[in-house]
Amino acid sequence: MQYRTLGRTGVQVSSLALGAMNFGAIGRTTQDEATAIVDAALEAGINLIDTADMYSGGGSEEMVGKAIAGRRDDIVLATKATMPMGDERNHQGSSRRWLVTALDDSLRRLGVDHVDLYQIHRWDPSTSDEETLSALTDLQRAGKIRYFGSSTFPAYRIVQAQWAAREHRLSRYVTEQPSYSILQRGIESHVLPVTEEYGLGVLVWSPLASGWLSGAIRAGREIATHRSTFMPQRFDTAIPSNRARLDAVERLADIADEAGLTMIQLALGFVTAHPAVTSAIIGPRTLDHLHAQLAAADTVLSADVLDAIDAIVAPGTDLAAHEKFDTPPALLDPSLRRR
Repeated sequence: MQYRTLGRTGVQVSSLALGAMNFGAIGRTTQDEATAIVDAALEAGINLIDTADMYSGGGSEEMVGKAIAGRRDDIVLATKATMPMGDERNHQGSSRRWLVTALDDSLRRLGVDHVDLYQIHRWDPSTSDEETLSALTDLQRAGKIRYFGSSTFPAYRIVQAQWAAREHRLSRYVTEQPSYSILQRGIESHVLPVTEEYGLGVLVWSPLASGWLSGAIRAGREIATHRSTFMPQRFDTAIPSNRARLDAVERLADIADEAGLTMIQLALGFVTAHPAVTSAIIGPRTLDHLHAQLAAADTVLSADVLDAIDAIVAPGTDLAAHEKFDTPPALLDPSLRRR
């Protein structure tokens, strides 16, 4: 396992991080299975575990808490807030009112007195940077969080938050958690240059592109992955963007075969090769998934392999741009762009 410094914090984290989104109802993973996955991940050298309050309605945090009981100090523990937690309109967002409550709820579910990294799951356009950063700074000073970061923020919002922290003399975001894979490279053109400029750690999610790069999806085969059962539109090959992904996967599979790598090794080796990336978050649903992904822990792609990938999916290109989660609200809601 490789280790890298998380931004400018001085904290050393593994180049592969264990994501717990599949723990609980989302992935139908039981507590025993989750504990076994955590045990195997820690044994392999992973020391960063990432979860969120909204994963399985809090179930993921509870499972993580039980799995790490008795060894909390050996783990860099990260969680997230801001996504809706129920129907109450104020049980979401990044206001001080909600973050204080959400963090206490997360600490209770995790069974700990602090988290190492608390992340704003999505940019909340209805809340000012000063409001959010002030609340996070106070929670940090209270000892409930060590650091805080953002997740899936547009590049301009990352910059704005850095300037707001400086202007109001508040602590700043020290990490960003964007989506990044061979098939979704858009952040190379805007987000990653910004994170490098400000010295942010980068924890990338969906490095296997929701399973497209797992090796399970190939031309001529029925697509029957767990993700495709509840997100069928992302795997319908009648849709042009999905056909483009499938074509790319077939060409990438040839590169992997020639290099003596699995598709998973190629995919994870690609994202961890970028100098701006600190860790790739893997989200295994089973122990077999975990072991297949751990095989990429020491994968280093040659320049020839990286060049061949560039020839298939150009740098800075998203093959499914409509699936981005950092689109400015005005592009999604007509009322925000019309007088």
